[in-house]
Amino acid sequence: MTLTPSGIAGGTLAGVFGLLRALRPPRPIHPHGVALTGSLRWLTGRGASGIDFIDHPHTSELPLTARVSRSIGVPAPLPDVIGLALRFETTGAPADLLLASTGFGVPSRFWLAAHRSPSRARLTTLMPLRTPNGPLLIAARTLEPADLPTDVGQLATRLESTSWRLKLYHATPLGHWHPFAIVELWREPGAIDTIDRYDPVRHPLPGTTTYRWERRLREPSYLSVQRHTQ
Repeated sequence: MTLTPSGIAGGTLAGVFGLLRALRPPRPIHPHGVALTGSLRWLTGRGASGIDFIDHPHTSELPLTARVSRSIGVPAPLPDVIGLALRFETTGAPADLLLASTGFGVPSRFWLAAHRSPSRARLTTLMPLRTPNGPLLIAARTLEPADLPTDVGQLATRLESTSWRLKLYHATPLGHWHPFAIVELWREPGAIDTIDRYDPVRHPLPGTTTYRWERRLREPSYLSVQRHTQ
């Protein structure tokens, strides 16, 4: 464990995750989710973000897979932190983005918020992406439907017949949100959940990396969980 604040915190989180994994294998957090398929469509007139993935896309539409989940896994209808993992099929390698329900303002975009319905959640990366122009946050908010159910099984059934449409935004940590794309998600026939693991440290968006303090915070927990689920 690295003896820095982020390294100590990362080691502590790994220990907590290890305990949770023993109590609730194989996923200590986000234990139950819904696997989704979808697409991203770029908006015209979007503000510059400083990364080519957003500013200079190579196609007007991008396929993706996703997983929506309840982070703590408390039973519905109790509120929970909503997680949304997106994997974009970019040229050469997948790119992962992890979003969690937070506030949208400052400082509320930097703390988690529990919700009953994914429709009502404002989802952000919480921690910034590292870009050539400085730190960048990504966010999503629902356009429709406004009443997605709380229960994971009911949510899976609903998304078999209804698409979940969200608008994506980017912002500097203290700046205004700028819309840049529409994501549409739905569920294909088959298993409700997926064994896929989303990892934005190993699979960052093109043109971005993670800050060293973020890697120290995230990696011990990722490695601990993935080592016992592969």
